[in-house]
Amino acid sequence: MTGPTSDATIAADPSATAVALPDGTPIIDVREVSKQFPGVLALDKVGLTVVPGEVHALVGENGAGKSTLVKCLSGVQVPDGGEMLLFGEPYLAQTPQEAIEAGIRVVYQELNLLTYLTIEENLSFESLPSNHGLVDRSTMRERAERLMAEVGLEMPPDTAVEDLGIAQMQLVEIARALLTEAKLLILDEPTATLTPRETDQLFGIIRKLAGRGIGVLFISHHLDEVKEIGDRVTVLRNGQWVATEDVTDVTVAHIIELMVGRVMTEGYPFRPTVELGDELLSVEGLTYRGNVEPVSLQLQAGEILGVAGLVGSGRTEAMRAIFGADKADSGVIRVEGQVVEIHEPSDAVRAGICLLTEDRKSQGLMLDMSVAQNTTITKLEAITKHGLLQTRVEASASQELIDALSIKAQSPSQLARFLSGGNQQKVVVAKWLFADSRILIFDEPTRGIDVGAKFEIYNLIWDLVERGKGALVVSSDLPELLGICHRIIVFSKGALVGELGREQFNEKAVLELAYKNYLDPATAAARASQSSTGESA
Repeated sequence: MTGPTSDATIAADPSATAVALPDGTPIIDVREVSKQFPGVLALDKVGLTVVPGEVHALVGENGAGKSTLVKCLSGVQVPDGGEMLLFGEPYLAQTPQEAIEAGIRVVYQELNLLTYLTIEENLSFESLPSNHGLVDRSTMRERAERLMAEVGLEMPPDTAVEDLGIAQMQLVEIARALLTEAKLLILDEPTATLTPRETDQLFGIIRKLAGRGIGVLFISHHLDEVKEIGDRVTVLRNGQWVATEDVTDVTVAHIIELMVGRVMTEGYPFRPTVELGDELLSVEGLTYRGNVEPVSLQLQAGEILGVAGLVGSGRTEAMRAIFGADKADSGVIRVEGQVVEIHEPSDAVRAGICLLTEDRKSQGLMLDMSVAQNTTITKLEAITKHGLLQTRVEASASQELIDALSIKAQSPSQLARFLSGGNQQKVVVAKWLFADSRILIFDEPTRGIDVGAKFEIYNLIWDLVERGKGALVVSSDLPELLGICHRIIVFSKGALVGELGREQFNEKAVLELAYKNYLDPATAAARASQSSTGESA
């Protein structure tokens, strides 16, 4: 579905029951909605309309107000000002359940399913069919089969959710939304963990739902996907509405400019002037619980070394073993030529090695503690005296890091929870800089971060290696690795199978190595060719 959607041009599936709305009435009409938290104006007179059958994209940098707007729509938060109209009538959900009953359903990036139950049980647990006081299993099965058919989920309804892939779980969530007769379906970063084929499947479902008159609010950092699936796009910046445009009338570059408030001329900065120094890290024969075959690698001062591979290939496991988060079975690790024994993360920290985990919120930060506490926790001896915390020293040290990394925080005392994703990532970097780390392992450093913040993270990594540090960057985003790295090493099924210098960089070469131990050579080459050209694999 491309191009602008109007009431006169909404496609309808004649075989399905369309959403019944008065002619010309938007499903949702948000008018000058504001929401303030302590010290933060999250929404400042924001407007948004979604009409029947429309896929309306919502974009903006982290902290732009997207999440807060969704929370206001879904009853998680109550706006402080403005008004919302649902089907032309005043709407104000006080709880998520009220929003669901009104026809507004959110499918979050973090899926909300009971994995120990079956598909049919998940689809019915909010409204169990009964017969004489007992659960009506027959009706439950029929309901599940109907809903699963609507979203293209082809498997037995009694399949356990824990046995499903992420894409299939998303379809279960969407099916559950259809059970409650959703009029507005909000999809929050729905393709973040999907393959190209799974994304294509999801887009097919979205088009089908839109064809029935359901409105879809599509939130994504992937602007190429916005162009592909969206009808209109609304841009938020700093809690304010910036623009609403037909997707056919705007380029990706213009959307980025609207998001960040400036022209982005370069997406992946590479600094060829950075000189590589002596060897910082050497790993020889590293193994881990049979998941990682003997791995050997080297990292120089001033170098960004990319780490590629499919999910489950062993790349993250190898990095965790280097850091001591998982104890290696064997192998020798040298830092600046000296053998170091790493049995746990504290050993790695003392050796100057740090790991910025993929899940920064649960593993990298203490969200309900301040920026100051998060940035200084790695070296408490620097901010204590005789066992007592020196709060002024803590605040001063944190402020220096805030200034150095351009962290957008009101003060060192601000809770990490209230920072945007990009700024949370900077706080994680700050805590390891405070620990004097020279070897920085970044695991998916820009996942869930908007395009402007990504650029800042790339430049931050470059600033660090220019100071003589070294960076290992694990990423599923191949253009990212190709854009910022000096070399790329590739994992396949637990083994390090190849290395590419910058003169050898291209997506096909990386993917051929990534598929090497999963497929025969001919199939691997074909799969790599499909993936590198954007076709579904």
